[in-house]
Amino acid sequence: MMKLRSSPPSPFGRKVKIAAAMLGLKDRIEIVEANTADPADSLRGQNPLGKIPALVLENGDVLYDSAVILEYLDFLAGGNRLFPEGEARFTVLRDQALADGIMDAALLRVYEKRFKQPNYRDPAWDAYQGSKVDRGLAHFEANTPPAPATADDVNAATLTLACALGYLDMRFGDGWRENHPALVAWLTAFEAAVPAFTDTRQPAAPVPDNAAVELR
Repeated sequence: MMKLRSSPPSPFGRKVKIAAAMLGLKDRIEIVEANTADPADSLRGQNPLGKIPALVLENGDVLYDSAVILEYLDFLAGGNRLFPEGEARFTVLRDQALADGIMDAALLRVYEKRFKQPNYRDPAWDAYQGSKVDRGLAHFEANTPPAPATADDVNAATLTLACALGYLDMRFGDGWRENHPALVAWLTAFEAAVPAFTDTRQPAAPVPDNAAVELR
């Protein structure tokens, strides 16, 4: 059985879990929680960067990061499910990268607050990362994907976008929703089409003052 090293709040781990469920591979993957802050965690031997998610294959090889893992799961499922063939593939890869970037910037905002004492935090840095999130959301609001009717309508980009929006809800509340009505409606449709999105949701929580890990 394959092993997915991740942690519950990680949006990157979440998208792998949802992909596995969508592709009928959930029963082939054991979820093994990881702590990137613990030097004794075997994760650092599995991924030299010490980041999650990492997928340990049955032969012992390890794949990372989340975008690579999604490619592999799509391959196991026969291909052309999360990543279309031909020129359309590059649009999906581009939009997946943008949605991943939203999550990266949001995580940097979380870590600025989590790992630094208040007097060492940099408001300019936080605003800089927040502006990346804002521009990414503005792009998707103006170029909202078609609402999925079923999980078969979901690709790697739209899956990643849903996880990005879900992460903003969890860590920053619903403030993003006021100025992005098209994305709000789209996420509602996504959740109805993909039950695994609900199954993997974590309770809304402010940024914690501990080292629970969320990185891809």
